[in-house]
Amino acid sequence: MAPTDATTETDVLVIGGGPGGYVAAIRAAQHDLDVTLVEADAYGGTCLNDGCIPSKAFITAADVAHDAANAAGMGIHADPTVDMAELAAWKDGVVDRLTSGVEKLCKANGVSLIEGTATFVDDHTARVAHGDTEQDPEFVAFEACVVATGSRPVEIPGFSFADEHVWSSSDALAAETVPDELVVIGAGYIGMELSTMFAKVGADVTVVEMLDSALPAYDDDITRIVRSRAADLGVEFRFGEGASEWREAEAGIEVATETADGERAVYDADRVLVAVGRRPVTDTLGLDAIGLDPDDNGFLTTDDRTRTDLDHVYAVGDVAGEPMLAHKASAEGIVAAETIAGMSTTLDSQAIPAAVFTDPEIGTVGLTESEAVEAGYDPIVGEMPMRASGRALTMNESEGFVRLVGDGDTGSLLGGQVVAPEASELIAEIGVAIELGATVDDVAETIHTHPTLSEATMEAAENAMEQAIHTLNR
Repeated sequence: MAPTDATTETDVLVIGGGPGGYVAAIRAAQHDLDVTLVEADAYGGTCLNDGCIPSKAFITAADVAHDAANAAGMGIHADPTVDMAELAAWKDGVVDRLTSGVEKLCKANGVSLIEGTATFVDDHTARVAHGDTEQDPEFVAFEACVVATGSRPVEIPGFSFADEHVWSSSDALAAETVPDELVVIGAGYIGMELSTMFAKVGADVTVVEMLDSALPAYDDDITRIVRSRAADLGVEFRFGEGASEWREAEAGIEVATETADGERAVYDADRVLVAVGRRPVTDTLGLDAIGLDPDDNGFLTTDDRTRTDLDHVYAVGDVAGEPMLAHKASAEGIVAAETIAGMSTTLDSQAIPAAVFTDPEIGTVGLTESEAVEAGYDPIVGEMPMRASGRALTMNESEGFVRLVGDGDTGSLLGGQVVAPEASELIAEIGVAIELGATVDDVAETIHTHPTLSEATMEAAENAMEQAIHTLNR
């Protein structure tokens, strides 16, 4: 325990300044609590610095270049050149603006900021080390604590991120050149987003995946469209293969793979991107000092108010379990802060949307048809294909659909799946409808602007009721 004069006292200690932590800190301060936020790396966490924001910046730029180069059918002829170094500099500017904004917002709301790594000393004290600086560690005594330490990319045997030729997702998003040949290990959402992006800016991409499909968390009729578009971009898929090692070659490297039957293959590359998932960061916290044990997957177990097994210690974001999404982390951060402030807020997880920024995008929320059946519903399903959407055709984007799932007995909207341009935006309307307890009929009767992509949501609702005008009723 530190001497009293070296200890800062605070109502709420937040460990981690990502989208869960900084939101929790600001909301707690808004409720007149004294809040101290400790961040080990950069304000904004992985999302703003190494994940959501830089990846979407790269994806947007790649889309601009690809669309311009492939618009001959519209009478537009262009041959754009992508300067990756300039693109990276622009991306960094976007990131810097947002991360500095987080710091300013925290300070403006009265949150005290400390840079360093926090480790528990006991149930109500944490030690903050300041890395390689000569500054002495300091101690923070707290009444309540919010753990928001996030996650890090998973390494696999034989592919150390310390090696120059091996990229984590963070390394890929710091790239200032485009590899001629890129091997991507993992066909989850991170692997698919980055594979598509690099293919659009000129890389020859090979995706190696141990399972037999890309994006295995989604239904095949959703992933088939995305996989087909990626193949059109030149992405080569090697399913049923696990990466075993890499070695240097005369030009670049070679990545070796092996199937379950022992068949081996070798792929040439300049870089290999390992995108097999993320692991929660709990090893820096000293959890033994407070008697908390992560589960087998490394997550801290929480209740619907984000409390751990210790009532005054909360966990939010990636460290608290799936889905590992920034907006889920922020929602949990608000719940934690308001619970600490004495409010009766709980986490409502029925309408947490998810999006994959592939081409086309994927957006989902609530239940699929099969999940509705498993939950005991007799679902009704409506679908509007984008090939029947006037706005989609004017965008030269005719692949995909909007699908709604409702309760056949009450008409209540249960879920939605969107595969379309701007699916990440379109899914929000469906999420709001579910959150408000709307029926499929409510969505169908809501007048949508024409011509827009969002009309497809209205048409899907009408299709579920067998009243569709612009597509054949199911």
